[in-house]
Amino acid sequence: MTLSETYSKPAAPTLLVGVDFGLPHFDGELQELGLLAETGGLKPVARLTCKRKAPDPALFVGSGKADEIKELALMHGAVEVLFDQSLSPAQQRNLERHIGLPVNDRTLLILEIFGQRARSHEGKLQVELARQQYLSTRLVRRWSHLERQSGGIGMRGGPGETQIELDRRMINDSIKRIKERLIKVKKQRNTQRRQRERRDTFNISLVGYTNAGKSTLFNALVKARAYAADQLFATLDTTTRHLYLGEAGRSVSLSDTVGFIRDLPHGLVEAFQATLQEATEADLLVHVVDAANPDFPEQMAEVQKVLTEIGANQVPQLLVFNKLDALAVERLPLQMQDLYELDGEPVPRVFLSARSGEGLPLLRSALADIVQAALPLAELTVPDPRELNREYPRAAP
Repeated sequence: MTLSETYSKPAAPTLLVGVDFGLPHFDGELQELGLLAETGGLKPVARLTCKRKAPDPALFVGSGKADEIKELALMHGAVEVLFDQSLSPAQQRNLERHIGLPVNDRTLLILEIFGQRARSHEGKLQVELARQQYLSTRLVRRWSHLERQSGGIGMRGGPGETQIELDRRMINDSIKRIKERLIKVKKQRNTQRRQRERRDTFNISLVGYTNAGKSTLFNALVKARAYAADQLFATLDTTTRHLYLGEAGRSVSLSDTVGFIRDLPHGLVEAFQATLQEATEADLLVHVVDAANPDFPEQMAEVQKVLTEIGANQVPQLLVFNKLDALAVERLPLQMQDLYELDGEPVPRVFLSARSGEGLPLLRSALADIVQAALPLAELTVPDPRELNREYPRAAP
């Protein structure tokens, strides 16, 4: 049974497993993995954590801990085991044989969630590319039935080799086709970007950890109806609208981008280059932070890590500490606007609540100040009213 087959059944009971290798970001309560599992349609029924110095080459956790996982899964009626770390194809295969249940990892879970949430043609292509790249390394795990095949006169190689080569060639051909289609989509997006540049548009991209409130803030600023929900990866597709800043006397281009997460699969980062390019070519990144989350420093570090990976770490940033309404009284800021040290540099910060609207005027004023400081006075012209709140067309299939 595959992870997607499990998703077709509502609330599949799942055992969560995490291994502490001494890394600082280890989630001892497996809270984020639990949220990911629920987002993907799974129901965590038990959690197990253990410590190791290094992964076991064969079973990742060792035979004794694998036996414990099997007993715990049977005790709670779990139909699947989900690891918080990435497993090698051989480790997945060996664990499934040892435990007798489907075993999947964090990487495949995120891929499945992205597959469920992608809505635009471009987003679906990007997710499918990442999925195919992931599957291309997993043939050894899912094709054990091919061992029943045997070579013979006029046939190449040993058991199952011909069929595996055929499947690998089919996947590689599919990857090639998807990449070619994404190149066309990228050209279309570049054309739209050049049109905005010809209009001397100041480009702002919202970035941040998933579920930090980017889409809610986007809707509050431009009065849009982009999908927003209190869940991980509520939206994947980039939406761009005009935002009019009265203090600056002009409109800017505001884009809502996909959220980041710890251990975001490299294949997804690579596949979403076309979407993430909005961030790399922006004039300003509005880094949205969930101020109510006690782990926000680690989440900010993960966002910075991905921004560095895609080449957007040199773009100026404005920090927005969101969810002010969810902060306890003792954690409320003394000032609604100040400076925050990010990677050793002071970065302007604004506190607000995108849900209630508190602090939004302060953010608009801060954005206007940045735009006025970045653009010559001669370029600060009042925009054509017909251009306000117009959504850029999506790339055609």
